[in-house]
Amino acid sequence: MPFEKSVFVPLGADETFALITEPDRLRRWQVITARVDLRAGGDYRWTIVPGHSASGTVTEVQPGKRVVFTWGWEGAADLPPGASTVTITLEPSVGGTVVRLVHEGLTGEHAASHAMGWTHYLDRLVKAATGGDAGADEWAAPQELDAIKAAEATLAACQLVLRGVTEADYQNPTVCTEFNVAQLADHLIGSVTFLGGAAGGDIPEATGTALEPRVAAAAQAALEAWNARGLDGMVKAGANEMPAASALGILSIEFLVHAWDFAEATGQRVSVSDELTQHVLGVANKIITPAVRSGGGFAGPVEAGPDAGLMERLIAFTGRAI
Repeated sequence: MPFEKSVFVPLGADETFALITEPDRLRRWQVITARVDLRAGGDYRWTIVPGHSASGTVTEVQPGKRVVFTWGWEGAADLPPGASTVTITLEPSVGGTVVRLVHEGLTGEHAASHAMGWTHYLDRLVKAATGGDAGADEWAAPQELDAIKAAEATLAACQLVLRGVTEADYQNPTVCTEFNVAQLADHLIGSVTFLGGAAGGDIPEATGTALEPRVAAAAQAALEAWNARGLDGMVKAGANEMPAASALGILSIEFLVHAWDFAEATGQRVSVSDELTQHVLGVANKIITPAVRSGGGFAGPVEAGPDAGLMERLIAFTGRAI
């Protein structure tokens, strides 16, 4: 039996269609990363929560009216990519648009879990349409972490902060004294490009001026490459070789610590679970060795104080005053 649900969105049909199809808009309510080729026969890949990516093929597109795509989960034998079909229809209504979603091809067990998932995210769609952004997704906080899940989760935290950065903030100084906010975003994109390349990723050159879409485009390509490669063995990172999991672990440090840098520079707070912060702190302790510090990558650790929380301890370990 198909799952069906309708919600009312207080936006016009074209704006609503953008929210459900464009990566920059999807990140505001449903996904961490998204790649979408929006045409009949085009493919898509959405990382919904860390460690869980849906993909399939777009089969029908009527801009502002209707989109149909196949659906399944990477790595799932019982519901692989393309195994089911989602149809979203937009109907103009007084003061907005009715969004009707029908998900067909699900077994009873999958129908129940997807009903819960679609209800959660359609509620977030309405919230994003009302306020511009649905905010932190409590489902994007996995309990069991590996290097890939941690990188995806820390990216989600960083992107949320970046969506709160305005063009007026670009020249604000940051804790990294050599960078203002815009320059720090360029630095982060450089790190993402370098580490994504270590996994064989072809990272697109950043375009545009808005910081969050530029970081997100590089991160999507990098993390898709890491998901395809996996964490086994060694990778070449510049002139050095290192374990794949360590190379990807650097991305988690970059995303979370720079999320804090951006937040401090623009009067925001980082929304992140203690479990994720503890994981990244453990990774940092392994990677930021005295030899790395002596090479100029990080300043010496700062005393965090006995009452410091996990985020403060992580920030202090990287040499930033708190």
